[in-house]
Amino acid sequence: MSAVEHVVEQYAHARVVTDVRDDERLVPVVLRYDAAADPRSVRIGLPGALPGAHEWTFARDLLERGLRAPADDGDVRVWPCGRAQAVLELRSPRGVAVVQCDTRALVRFLGRTYATAPVGS
Repeated sequence: MSAVEHVVEQYAHARVVTDVRDDERLVPVVLRYDAAADPRSVRIGLPGALPGAHEWTFARDLLERGLRAPADDGDVRVWPCGRAQAVLELRSPRGVAVVQCDTRALVRFLGRTYATAPVGS
């Protein structure tokens, strides 16, 4: 298996959650999984959510659990928001990004990661 087959990358959009009613901007999201580097972690990059580029690495299991019920670990919190959306709260020294993603996109991404490296592999 080549190194390319170990990597899953998916692009999506997320809605930035703010307390301003008319601030409905979408930001690009890059979901990345590299089974060769760390089969238990996923990365999410939000290049447009905060000033500068930001990327968070966290347990793949946290993302999966957070789609069903609130889950957190350190700088990342994930929880369902109705049946079709999930919220990710991502903290960094520069601030907090709270984004709402389409659950289907996250489930599709997780499915691709498990096809690349099943749990326990």
